[in-house]
Amino acid sequence: MALAELVEQHANARRRAGRPPQALLSSARITKAALKLVSHAGYKGLTMAALARSLNVAPSALYNHVRSKQDVLLLVEDHLMGRVDVSAFGLEPWETAVTSWATSYRDVFAAHLPLIPVIALLPVTNAPATITMYEAVTRGFLAAGWPRESIIDAVVALESFIYGSAYDVNAPADIFDAGSLASEAPNFSAAVELRAANAGARNDADAAFMLGLKAMIAGLAATVGPRS
Repeated sequence: MALAELVEQHANARRRAGRPPQALLSSARITKAALKLVSHAGYKGLTMAALARSLNVAPSALYNHVRSKQDVLLLVEDHLMGRVDVSAFGLEPWETAVTSWATSYRDVFAAHLPLIPVIALLPVTNAPATITMYEAVTRGFLAAGWPRESIIDAVVALESFIYGSAYDVNAPADIFDAGSLASEAPNFSAAVELRAANAGARNDADAAFMLGLKAMIAGLAATVGPRS
């Protein structure tokens, strides 16, 4: 074998050995690392420097994939919104579909509380999974006869309730315990005690969520819902 061929084979072998089997960074890896970072350190702990360290890359490598923390949050928002179940729209009655969607939405964000104040105010611009979710919800409302101009207001009202309910999932069991002040609020304290006595195997957060959601669905339908 000629010397030139040996040199070329050796060079090719070195290139193959040094080439990583896949890209060092990807949107999925960045999103997963960002979610893990927030779960351990809270939203304030999510910085570009901390994210780069958690990915074991230089900040410059991270900036080759995302331009800013805002871009990272957009990836996170899209990942979470993509997990919200909208499959009931188009298959089930509107009330059932909204209940399924809202319950899934609450459960997704109950697992990621530190992100609620951020994502609730984050524009959906260029977030494909988020836009897909909202489009499915909007189509479901339209199919049920809702006037187009009322849909977004109804969705925002439901989201406000959903985010608050996500916090309630994580509330301590004794959140309404008045302690030594119980005698100063006898009606409230009695209502709290009665709730606890009747709870049994019931999840208080789920019971409150379903009560409020049913009321919201009925109220929205009656006030701004489908025209007769």
